[in-house]
Amino acid sequence: MSKIINPRDKKADNTLDISSPLQRRSFIKYAGAGAALSALILSGCNDDDDGKFNGVVYQPPTPPPNPNEIPAVNLGSGDTGILNYAYALEQLEAAFYDMLVKSTTFNTTFTNATERAVLTDIRDHEVAHRDFFKSVLGNAAIPALTPDFSLVNMADRNVVLMAARTFEDVGVAAYNGAGKLLTMATNLALAGKIVSVEARHAAEIREMLKQNTFAARGGASPKPGDENIINDKGLDLALMPNEVLALAKPFIKNDINASSLPTS
Repeated sequence: MSKIINPRDKKADNTLDISSPLQRRSFIKYAGAGAALSALILSGCNDDDDGKFNGVVYQPPTPPPNPNEIPAVNLGSGDTGILNYAYALEQLEAAFYDMLVKSTTFNTTFTNATERAVLTDIRDHEVAHRDFFKSVLGNAAIPALTPDFSLVNMADRNVVLMAARTFEDVGVAAYNGAGKLLTMATNLALAGKIVSVEARHAAEIREMLKQNTFAARGGASPKPGDENIINDKGLDLALMPNEVLALAKPFIKNDINASSLPTS
């Protein structure tokens, strides 16, 4: 380019005077060549607005799974969904009693050997219920849940027993409420055999908290964990899955999707 620049076309400060006709033509010529070259380069590195790179859709790499992420759980639908719902609750109860029995403070929190034996028996029942549902559901079973009992002081006898009373009442109410949602008679019979055991647990825990309250009759609308759990018609609680899962939510880290469960 220096060959076509006439010294006369330079300014006093040695910069190019493009006001000169010749230099203006040269400038436009080379500027045009530069623009064409830039367009050519850019066309080779085109990142179009349509999200394509030279006609190929860019696929971002899949990030690795987060080992600390707690997966959401979908219970499913129909009888399988209801059985998974019961399996989730049995997982919660089994985890609670298992943590209690294995805690380093178990013997000091419950100094009475009979009480420890009762709580250990209840743990074994709940573990058996949990494992039974897992076996029945097979490949349709939800994964193991991540419980959270940080709200329960395992070193405080009354706190533990009141939590246990609430868990048992929620379990009884859950089976009573879900019975009408099952379509297979065998599943309904199974639920009946388990809910009666849960009610025995609830009664025993009540006696441990306060004698002669195992079947204390309350008002029109008792709630899970109330001292007097039988209503004024002599009936136990019955709650729908959405009500039960809301009560259980503070003790389960997983998000549970129950949107496909039957409702009537």
